[in-house]
Amino acid sequence: MSIKITKPGLLTTLQDLGRYGYQKQGMVVSGAMDKFALRLANLLVGNPENAAALEISLMGPKVVFQEDQVLALTGANLSPRLNGKAVPMNRPVYVKKGAGLEFGPPVQGSWAYLAVAGGFEVPLAMGSAATYGRAGLGGWQGRALQKDDVLPFRNQLTEQVRQWPQKCPPEKAFLVANWSVSPQILPTYQENPTVRVLPGPEYDLFTSDSKAAFWQTDFHISTASDRMGYRTEGPVLRLNQPVELLSGAVTFGTVQVPSSGNPIILMAEHQTTGGYPRIGQVITADLPVLAQARPGSRLRFLEVSLDQAQTLYCEQAQDLERLQSALSLQLKKWTTAIP
Repeated sequence: MSIKITKPGLLTTLQDLGRYGYQKQGMVVSGAMDKFALRLANLLVGNPENAAALEISLMGPKVVFQEDQVLALTGANLSPRLNGKAVPMNRPVYVKKGAGLEFGPPVQGSWAYLAVAGGFEVPLAMGSAATYGRAGLGGWQGRALQKDDVLPFRNQLTEQVRQWPQKCPPEKAFLVANWSVSPQILPTYQENPTVRVLPGPEYDLFTSDSKAAFWQTDFHISTASDRMGYRTEGPVLRLNQPVELLSGAVTFGTVQVPSSGNPIILMAEHQTTGGYPRIGQVITADLPVLAQARPGSRLRFLEVSLDQAQTLYCEQAQDLERLQSALSLQLKKWTTAIP
């Protein structure tokens, strides 16, 4: 059981939630850019949240399913189509053997996720299937997917799911669940987003004008951005006076300011430590919104307190827990509710 890549797209890799426990040896976490979307895709097909899924950037691939399968697409809306027909986001889809999935113009967001029931059969590297291309580690042969790659599925579908084709009209290549995830649970992906930020450890080293500009002015995400960091263009931020800093801990969402004065927001493949002053830290709840911002879009920072950040994080975690419970029941019902 597998899918075949007939067109690789701009950047398509296998990702999970990341490679933890090795930062002290200098190994980056990597993993999905939008971890919420990856977790959601896996939940929609009955997988563990950390199962490997395809991460698809802007211009998506073309793939052919070589066996019946259940999939879910989450994150960015890249105009997915199965056998030429539009397929909705954020719900399970049963696909028949031979069905072709492709993507069209990006409608919203930058990173889409394709999960399949059971996940993909790939070896783990340091406990993770996440692709880290700079080191040739993880994923499928440590690299982005290429034409003619064939990715095996981890598990065969259950006998009950194998009976679904009997309920799917012969003329149809796929069947969509008649329910979807409530929009209230999903992050709001915006063309020009505002992300909430905590002041960073070196915030007070910046001039008052720079601090005001950080909160009150738009920044543009540069086309030079990648999975390691989003470079921004806007007002130049300056320190009160030159200062020598020891390398300090950084994480996903840390906003560093190099000597150029243009902030860099660290992303999924960020380094383990950094020596640039850290003016801010994007809160965990807003990392999906940040990740889905496209190059060229405007970005605004909004200051929040630590208590607010923790509350928002807990609310998001509780939403996912409730969703997981609801989905486990709904998926069982779906096998008997297909017309």
